[in-house]
Amino acid sequence: MMKLYGYWRSSAAYRVRIALNHKGLTAEQISVHLVKNGGEQHQSSYTALNAQELVPTLVISNDNGQELALTQSVAIIEYLDEVYKGSSLLPDNAYDKAIVRAMSLTVASEVHPLNNLKVLQYLASELDITDSAKTEWYHNWVIQGFTALEQQLAQYSGDFCFGDSITLADLCLVPQVYNAERFKVDMTPFPNIVRINAHCLTQQVFIDAMPENQHDAS
Repeated sequence: MMKLYGYWRSSAAYRVRIALNHKGLTAEQISVHLVKNGGEQHQSSYTALNAQELVPTLVISNDNGQELALTQSVAIIEYLDEVYKGSSLLPDNAYDKAIVRAMSLTVASEVHPLNNLKVLQYLASELDITDSAKTEWYHNWVIQGFTALEQQLAQYSGDFCFGDSITLADLCLVPQVYNAERFKVDMTPFPNIVRINAHCLTQQVFIDAMPENQHDAS
């Protein structure tokens, strides 16, 4: 069985949980608490799997029974999509595939890294940023990314980010909206994002992956 090292509130781990559900796959869920004990992601037992000290990490077994670790949520999702056929998360057409990847990376490469836990912790601990300034920082990057994504969705979305099928873009969008709402970003300017997020959350593969539905939720 695969093992997924993650944390209930990690948006990157959230993406992978949705992908596993969408593919009908089961993985043993192993919690890596990102705050407790100074952050369990920094412990040597975990850094041996993931030198970046981030979640998620997916551990798989090769044909010889050797355990191998995969890191970075988008890379993990694309691995799962290539290895486990059916219900593909990327379109077949090269142009369409590039559009879905572009929407996904708007979130995964532009918004999320600037607002990740380690960045917010650095702003507070090393730069002595106030809580209000940290919130302003968070909102700024979400709003910039969502403004661009909203325009893409106006052109390409249907029930989901790209047409009427779940794609990688939806897997990136939903966890980011969860975080945006948690940090009280005004979602009024983003009707397509709100609409698609609401529709996704009617689907069981998204519901089962929600942070509050994880065994380590607290």
